Amino acid sequence: MTFKTDIEIARAAHKKPILEIGEALGIPAAELLPYGHDKAKVSQSFINGLADRPDGKLILVTAITPTPAGEGKTTTTVGLGDGLNRIGKKTVICIREASLGPNFGMKGGAAGGGYAQVVPMEEMNLHFTGDFHAITSAHNLLSAMIDNHIYWGNGLEIDERRVMWRRVMDMNDRALRDVVTSLGGVSNGFPRQTGFDITVASEVMAILCLAKDLADLQRRLGNIVVAYTRDRTPITCRDLKADGAMTVLLKDAMQPNLVQTLENNPAFVHGGPFANIAHGCNSAIATRTALKLGEYVVTEAGFGADLGAEKFFDIKCRKAGLTPAAAVLVATVRAMKMNGGVARADLGVESVEAVEKGCANLGRHLENVKSFGVPVVVAINHFHSDTEAELQAIKDFVATQGAEAIVCTHWADGSAGMEDLAHKVVAMADSDAANFAPLYPDDMSLMDKIETIAKRIYRADGVIADTTVRNQLKTWEAAGYGHLPVCMAKTQYSFTTDPNVRGAPTGHSFPVREVRLSAGAGFIVAICGEIMTMPGLPRKPAAETIGINDDGFVEGLF
Repeated sequence: MTFKTDIEIARAAHKKPILEIGEALGIPAAELLPYGHDKAKVSQSFINGLADRPDGKLILVTAITPTPAGEGKTTTTVGLGDGLNRIGKKTVICIREASLGPNFGMKGGAAGGGYAQVVPMEEMNLHFTGDFHAITSAHNLLSAMIDNHIYWGNGLEIDERRVMWRRVMDMNDRALRDVVTSLGGVSNGFPRQTGFDITVASEVMAILCLAKDLADLQRRLGNIVVAYTRDRTPITCRDLKADGAMTVLLKDAMQPNLVQTLENNPAFVHGGPFANIAHGCNSAIATRTALKLGEYVVTEAGFGADLGAEKFFDIKCRKAGLTPAAAVLVATVRAMKMNGGVARADLGVESVEAVEKGCANLGRHLENVKSFGVPVVVAINHFHSDTEAELQAIKDFVATQGAEAIVCTHWADGSAGMEDLAHKVVAMADSDAANFAPLYPDDMSLMDKIETIAKRIYRADGVIADTTVRNQLKTWEAAGYGHLPVCMAKTQYSFTTDPNVRGAPTGHSFPVREVRLSAGAGFIVAICGEIMTMPGLPRKPAAETIGINDDGFVEGLF
């Protein structure tokens, strides 16, 4: 059977002018800043005027541990938004922007799939409205001002050995992980070792996604700790007087982007921190705005529920004052079989036994989401190779966990394949059954927070961290940062820190090799295992098959 590619489907979409999409949400044309005919930014003045409106119901879409077989979390997020609109519920979708790094590396695109996509697909996966470029520029302006300050006399007495602020770019490039700058003589400054992270790992990205307005953005930027003096006094972005110029570079990027689905329903696509190295959620300002404009808001958190959902609950909801009404956990037959030991090449062969074995991973995620007091339903993202026996095996397992699994055919059928799930989500959200609470209190020690996440979410026996890490956490607590939540940076492919361990393992330890302070964003990052904040390209990057055809259309994005 031959299927159209995602880009072929997206290209054939009948898009409405973006002003019409805004009008349907109650956004006047004068409050939209169009980028062409099919995307626009929503003005801060309009957003400020929504403050007294009641909030809609917030729905989180998360997933099982990702596998190379693909789970379709974004596809399900978009499909559910379309499905809710189909059954008469005014719904807004909120997802993250795509990073160029994975687009030209492993993924090739990130805007949903099949007949559950957000468009314009090509622009969203490339430069879109320039938000990531603005974040990259603002981040690197601060880098330049640090080195410039040192060059012109170092009035703040920065210890060049303790400059913590690295540079960023929105591309996977392992060659830039560790570099030496300022070579070439006196006129180029003082040589020092530093490196690059990918833009989505930048604290500036996290700040933009948690700030409530421009004033809050500048305050948070000013709080960034960039370096220390020889007596360990912290030096901030505000000390370098860079926060104002950085805010200027980010003033347009701060405004949420409005686009539409294939079925002409509204979607905010804004911000894009990775969940394996940052907090993995779209911007708080987009989510808050959507809650004021819709009855229901469907959003997602990156990768599996252990990474994305945990950070959504413990960081984004805590910082933004959000209360989720329900959650959807995405699973696939194919992923269950991979977690059950089936090789990717053999996924087309029926194996109920492997599905049943792989369901342990699903069960672990279900238990974790429930632990936050949020009602959850399982969405089985249907593939044409799935058999009825395999689907039933998942349904039967989920029933033993006190939940329900619903087969969803949105990839092939759009909103028509999502009606059952949409009705279930409405029933859960409207029942007010949610009793949401974060995993840990603010006043717990930083090390205890790390251990709580490791033990309760990842089922580790304990945390391995050397004296340097533990002393650093104590120093930050003494400096007034002990109330901050923790952002775990680790592989997305396993509950352990070993990406090759699938299923629902127990009896493992959790190594924390480094901790970083994100004082502006308002969390502590724990770097676990071998995770990299600057990814590399795979042996055969997606960039090799991306190009422009004879008709001038982009090919290779999928």
